[in-house]
Amino acid sequence: MEPHDNSDWIWWKHGVIYQIYPMSFFDSNDDGVGDIPGIIAKLDYLHGLGIDAIWLSPVYKSPMLDFGYDVSDYRQIDPVFGTLEDLKLLLEKAHLLGIRVIMDMVINHTSDNHRWFLESRSSKDNPKHDWYIWRDGRYGGPPNNWKSFYGGSSWEYDGGTNQFYLHTFLKQQPDLNWRNKELRSAVFKELVFWLDLGVDGFRLDAMNMVGKQKRLKSIPDLFGFLFFFRQYRKYNQPASYKFGRKLRNLLNNYDDKMSVGEIFTLPPGDPSRVASYLEDGDNSIHLAFDFSIIFRSWNARKYYRCIERWYSKIPEKGWPCNVLSNHDLLRSIDRFRLRRNKEAKAKVAATFLLTLKGTPFIYYGEEIGMRNANIKRGDIRDPLGKRFWPFFKGRDRARTPMQWSDGPEAGFTRGKPWLPVNHNHKIINVIKQKEDSTSLYHHYETLIRIRKEHKALHLGEWMPLVKGDHNIIAYYRIFMDEKILVALNFSNKPRMIHLENDGKGTLLYSTHRVIRKIFKNNKIILLPFESFIMKMA
Repeated sequence: MEPHDNSDWIWWKHGVIYQIYPMSFFDSNDDGVGDIPGIIAKLDYLHGLGIDAIWLSPVYKSPMLDFGYDVSDYRQIDPVFGTLEDLKLLLEKAHLLGIRVIMDMVINHTSDNHRWFLESRSSKDNPKHDWYIWRDGRYGGPPNNWKSFYGGSSWEYDGGTNQFYLHTFLKQQPDLNWRNKELRSAVFKELVFWLDLGVDGFRLDAMNMVGKQKRLKSIPDLFGFLFFFRQYRKYNQPASYKFGRKLRNLLNNYDDKMSVGEIFTLPPGDPSRVASYLEDGDNSIHLAFDFSIIFRSWNARKYYRCIERWYSKIPEKGWPCNVLSNHDLLRSIDRFRLRRNKEAKAKVAATFLLTLKGTPFIYYGEEIGMRNANIKRGDIRDPLGKRFWPFFKGRDRARTPMQWSDGPEAGFTRGKPWLPVNHNHKIINVIKQKEDSTSLYHHYETLIRIRKEHKALHLGEWMPLVKGDHNIIAYYRIFMDEKILVALNFSNKPRMIHLENDGKGTLLYSTHRVIRKIFKNNKIILLPFESFIMKMA
């Protein structure tokens, strides 16, 4: 599904990107784990939805202690996902459908099984010893008091070298030393390998954490969140920005490649810090994730303020991207709190996502309203969930298998799935959603089609009209002589908005298919949780 006029089309700016968590998408060989051939089998589904690119969470060779984010070989596919030939076939078949493929590149750390680290820990004199961050202990303990985000010290003692190595996450995920020139060169060779193979871009995991201070000082012993806040501020160092500039220079040697950075900030949702990684807009990474909306309650004014702040920080030559969910956070539909009207709210949120200025990212299953699952303690796979139960039950709840049908294991596998399938798959699944013309799936499908058909929606500027007042957000998207109104009712009551002119135009879409008097003079009546899109005359 391509836009009607491709003259201004830049896929990473104007297309729709879909995140796939490969272990949970579709299992082709019935071992209970999703794989690359399974993704290939579902390309027609993605094409039918209107997706322009897919982002794959890591599929590299890995011990899978952090499910792919602990890479032991950047150039090999882990057997659980298939082979390198399978990946090449995915690229070929996806490209034939006009779907680009983005790889998840883990650049802050590797697995402790990676050959680089095995050499690094073999001896202090090994040429690769400085490829990781090693320090002598202090007073019989670690070099400083930094804490791992997965619990405990950020330092692990190694008896062979009588030193400690830094790990921001699991102790089996040692941090790379980006101050080392040879290490930087080696990582870029891994990127070139995939670019030459034909991948279309990279999502950069924990990008703003690659740079570390030269002197790794201890932090005042503050309580809980305050400690992590102070520690996290140590990470946004020049090396992280330098990486973004060097990567952009590399990608400029190829046609149509892109990069998007995970810039997770504390406190969550700091758009100024996120936007700073775009630098002037054309000399660093192409896109950066701002998670502001994800951490906001269901309220039009709060949503509006998030977007207003985010847009105000984007450099003139930069471009925003927008997201509701991902593999590390709870699914958006269950963050709406109240049990009632969840699907209605999900439609409003989807309209917001797909009509804002910027590149929308959809998390697998979001288009059918997949919920967070209730997973028993014994079934938890996520190391965070295992560590912090019951205070935090982990990320597995948002990573359960895709619900393709109401059949056994939701049509994901004929084996035993690696995570339990959500029990609600009998009600929420792709087949049922496709059969229902009013479903969330068809809402996404229709919005993506309308977005492609109208340049104002994928190219245009954003001009707010109603800024969250009375739980309404309304704005225009404008490109040349095309002007489209988007009006969203976040409330469960009818609302009225005032237009700047006589309200003449063509209705492109409304979630409420009822015959009623929409206009009254220069006013529009919005029904509860209505999404309304109109092309102005």
